[in-house]
Amino acid sequence: MTTDSVDTLIVGGGPAGLSAALYLARYNRRVLVFDTGHGRSTHHQTNRNYLGFPGGISTILLRELAREQLAHYPEIVFAQHTITHAEGDAEAGFTVTAQGRTWHGRSLLLATGVLDHFPHFPRWESYVGRSMFWCITCDGYENRGRDILVVGHTDAAAGEAMQLHSLTDRVRLLTNSRADDISAKFRARLDAAGIPVFHDRIKDVEGVDGRLKAVLTHGGLRLELDSLFSIQGATPETRLAQQLGVRLAPSGWIEVDTEQKTSVAGVYAAGDVTSLHSHQVTTAVHEGAQAASAANYFLYPPELKAD
Repeated sequence: MTTDSVDTLIVGGGPAGLSAALYLARYNRRVLVFDTGHGRSTHHQTNRNYLGFPGGISTILLRELAREQLAHYPEIVFAQHTITHAEGDAEAGFTVTAQGRTWHGRSLLLATGVLDHFPHFPRWESYVGRSMFWCITCDGYENRGRDILVVGHTDAAAGEAMQLHSLTDRVRLLTNSRADDISAKFRARLDAAGIPVFHDRIKDVEGVDGRLKAVLTHGGLRLELDSLFSIQGATPETRLAQQLGVRLAPSGWIEVDTEQKTSVAGVYAAGDVTSLHSHQVTTAVHEGAQAASAANYFLYPPELKAD
């Protein structure tokens, strides 16, 4: 299959992008997926919220199984390129660019995800998903009764600490920032719950095989722990959306409707970059499928449409 011009260009190869590719292929659409092999689904998490896997499934294995499933469809081609520019409209179609090369699609689906702001210390990537987490929905249950350090300097971090306190009475908070923006209201709540706050920054950690044992701070503290929950925020990857003139929500995420349509006809968005639903694999897969179905309908000639 030639990939210079396809029915749908998909930027992002996580659960949303892979789900969209599967659905579009089954609509007999030609699809080109750009997957750089980065993002949340490449961390070491074990997903236990996805039905059908009684013991859970690692996100890395889920990606591998999805790629194996999609390999049965000649309509799908993958490219390991970082797309740096996108332009076009519903009439002329859409063009994406990487390293001086361009590809054209009649429709475009953005599944670009987010950039998480994890604490950075030596070998930090090896701890993500093993003992350093960002999501109470994903990993809170397995951390019941454990010694948890919440990292963040805002009311969002304080709120997460309060929620985690319902799972364990061993919760502490480290700002890991020169700023401490926790409001008096949330400070009072933390105090009432007996959650200590340390206004300090991470210098190094002690741990082995992705398992944290202690956090060492610039101020000389040694905080032993079982798990770290990073609540330092995430930035949605919206550069391509902005190049296309796609409207963003006030929160900064891509604004979509319930069919994953953006404000630009022929452009769809799915997964964590939309924040339409909670950031979960289950919702990413759903949004990818919904976006694919909407894109497929967009691609039909007028005589096949009911409207």
